Amino acid sequence: MSIVTLNDRGVRSVTAFGSINTGNMIFIKKLTASSSSTLSFVNGASSVVLDSTYKEYLFTFKDIHPSEQAIGPKFQASTDGGSSYGVNITSSYFRTSHDESGSSADVAYQASQDLAQSTNFQSIGQLIGADNDQTASGFLHIFNPSSTTFVKHFLARVNVAHQADKTRDVFTAGYLNTTSAINAIQFKMESGNIDAGDICLYGIN
Repeated sequence: MSIVTLNDRGVRSVTAFGSINTGNMIFIKKLTASSSSTLSFVNGASSVVLDSTYKEYLFTFKDIHPSEQAIGPKFQASTDGGSSYGVNITSSYFRTSHDESGSSADVAYQASQDLAQSTNFQSIGQLIGADNDQTASGFLHIFNPSSTTFVKHFLARVNVAHQADKTRDVFTAGYLNTTSAINAIQFKMESGNIDAGDICLYGIN
């Protein structure tokens, strides 16, 4: 990075600094759905997939296609290596929407999709169409899951090809309210199966 100082006659001086490391995405694991009831990130190549190796983890969703009409993906976390999923979650949830005809658009908070100190699975998208070309894609970002001091914050953004032929952009954020280390994450649909699609996990160093 360089800082350039100017005066009224042009360049006065250039001061160079070393480059700033903004972090790299390190691929850890990919799961591919095929009429799958759940996709669980528990074990990596040689160890658990969520540990103290990284302070940030990113899940990406590519073309998640449901087996049923008008459902969406959810997630929950585990502190016991995937033996159970049911960490207390407090979250907020809103979405934007715009239909293919351009006749309607809106932004709305959806209280029915947020959680308040609940062990339910957290919705991160809804009302995906079941047409052959309709899917959802996006990401879930989890911060410092191995901490034994703090709650675990998360951010998710998922874009849905809606059953009513509209785009719906879903924003979810909150925290997993535990000071135990999170060491597994499970994804599933509100009902039915994940018919197709990929979920990849990356560590951010």
